Amino acid sequence: MEVQPGDKIAEGKTKEILLVKNPEVLPGGEREYVLLQSKDRITAHNAQRVNEMEGKGALATNTTAAIFELLNECGVKTHFVQRCTDTALVSVKCDMVPIEFVTRRVATGSFLKRNQGVKEGYRFSPPLLEYFFKDDEAGDPQWSYEQILAAEMKCGGVVICSHHLDEMSRMTVTVFEILERAWASLGCTLVDMKIEFGVNPVNGEILLADVIDNDSWRLWPSGDRRLMKDKQVYRDLREVTAEAIQEIKKNYAWVAEKANQLMSKPWGRVVIFMGSASDKAHCEKIAKVLRELKIPVTMHVCSAHKCTPMSLAVLQEIEGDAVPTVIIAVAGRSNGLGPVLAGNTNLPVINCPPMSAEWGDKDVWSSLRMPSGLGCSTTIQPDVAALNAASILGLNDHMLWGRIRARQLNTYIGLIHDNQKINQ
Repeated sequence: MEVQPGDKIAEGKTKEILLVKNPEVLPGGEREYVLLQSKDRITAHNAQRVNEMEGKGALATNTTAAIFELLNECGVKTHFVQRCTDTALVSVKCDMVPIEFVTRRVATGSFLKRNQGVKEGYRFSPPLLEYFFKDDEAGDPQWSYEQILAAEMKCGGVVICSHHLDEMSRMTVTVFEILERAWASLGCTLVDMKIEFGVNPVNGEILLADVIDNDSWRLWPSGDRRLMKDKQVYRDLREVTAEAIQEIKKNYAWVAEKANQLMSKPWGRVVIFMGSASDKAHCEKIAKVLRELKIPVTMHVCSAHKCTPMSLAVLQEIEGDAVPTVIIAVAGRSNGLGPVLAGNTNLPVINCPPMSAEWGDKDVWSSLRMPSGLGCSTTIQPDVAALNAASILGLNDHMLWGRIRARQLNTYIGLIHDNQKINQ
């Protein structure tokens, strides 16, 4: 059954917000949902410049959907539910926080005007975070952390306090870093970006909300400002002509096409070698975390002591596949498995021996004391072994890197919530 638009509840410069009339057709239909309907309109300088651009609504919707699908896939909590039409998205109804959260990697644009003497191209590490109060008449003034707290904004029944602002701030930088890596995979530099948050009035949860499209960032292919594809091209026009609008539309189409190429399939895999089938339960704990991160994982039973030729034959087969691989060796008692594998491959090897209460403190030395020239590492915790392997593969897989980063973000948010509950 198709989603049916209901009453209009808000309208902005480039979109309309409509209630979903039949939320029961959506997952979790007891919640309220809205349609974000994009317009064929482009604006700049707080709507002092406004032009119609045929097809922009569809391009903006396509870009936003691709970006939110990527972020949802990584594990970031957003309001996005699904695509609806060429120009509309379904999202969870939120009460918006009237702050634009801006992250900057490279100094350019308004930052240079507000910070005389800083040269264009200065690189912020970590990314710089700024806050701007949404007020068109006042020109969206920059606010400090303290000003936001002093305003005691009430959104979705929640008064925005320091722990809410800390949560949104951390999410802002994480979202930027995930998308920065994603765009870098296509040879593009994400220079800066603005995002907004909403509060779900049903449960008080903070969600990444609104849209993220080509109006939301500066994007420089090959890191070259002269090749920029974002709305800055429109802002910089001395005179808006039909020809100029067509060129800008081409840029937006290019960005929409590329945005849909950002979500890639798994790049590598983890292979778990166990010395005995009795180690399987330990291996499954490792595999569980890997599967949560959507990393392909296989297992083999190969004893380095009892069937060395078989262990090396399996290793050679893995190397012959030419698939980026991290090996995790699980062997109790005298661990010869990890060292033998590490001595016969250039693939990363991680030892994760199962520890027995009786002999564990003695057995572990066979995993810690390596022969010279071997580079395998050791951890006794299955989840740590999985995350270590994931981090290695994530160096060249932006989707996996994003999942790990989002996992860290959600751990941070969980601790903020726990601290708040304890101190209420």
